[in-house]
Amino acid sequence: MWKRSFVGAIGALRHTTAVRGAATISSAVDSMILRSLKDHYMEVAKMNMPPKVSPPSPFTIVKGALDSEGPVLKRNYGDEEVSIYVMRLSNVDDEQDGAIDQLFIHVDVSKPEQKESLNFLCGLYEDALGIHSVSMRPKLQTSDGFILIPTQYTGPVFAELDETMRDAFHSYIEERGVNDKLFKFLQAWLYVKEHRNLMRWFKTMGLFIDGKRPATGA
Repeated sequence: MWKRSFVGAIGALRHTTAVRGAATISSAVDSMILRSLKDHYMEVAKMNMPPKVSPPSPFTIVKGALDSEGPVLKRNYGDEEVSIYVMRLSNVDDEQDGAIDQLFIHVDVSKPEQKESLNFLCGLYEDALGIHSVSMRPKLQTSDGFILIPTQYTGPVFAELDETMRDAFHSYIEERGVNDKLFKFLQAWLYVKEHRNLMRWFKTMGLFIDGKRPATGA
């Protein structure tokens, strides 16, 4: 009986020691991650943002665009509403130096009496804009602002259209102010958005590991 109790006590002691050892290692790892996250957060916080750039008139910045995946710019053209969404065009050189010199933009043209809108996917550069595709899509809902993926036929490959039609579509969006003059603003806007997202990532990651609840909107 005594021997059984002694063996049980030894087993419990080993288990407790193992648990404490694991807890110590876990705590050390957490501390290391938190320290690294804090250092990177402080480093990113010191980064200089690009000079503030205003969008070409008559486009206006959509309120709350930096914190959403919705449109960045809007304007009216007659009875039409033109919305512009932007994203970075992934490139190996971009990943190496952090430069943003190629953009993808969605141009959405809607009319009040139409259930669908005309959507252009374009490549935007500092000195050029090229159309990749043109399609009809369900009109965007103001409640979420996301681009909806069409489930029906979206038309021929744009590059396979005859030159006259391609030129006509380019003229169509240029008349609505969609051209390479948008590049500087959208480039600067993306830098700010990515900087904000990176800061938020370091912060929320640190709060989670530290066992704290992030503030609303953090």
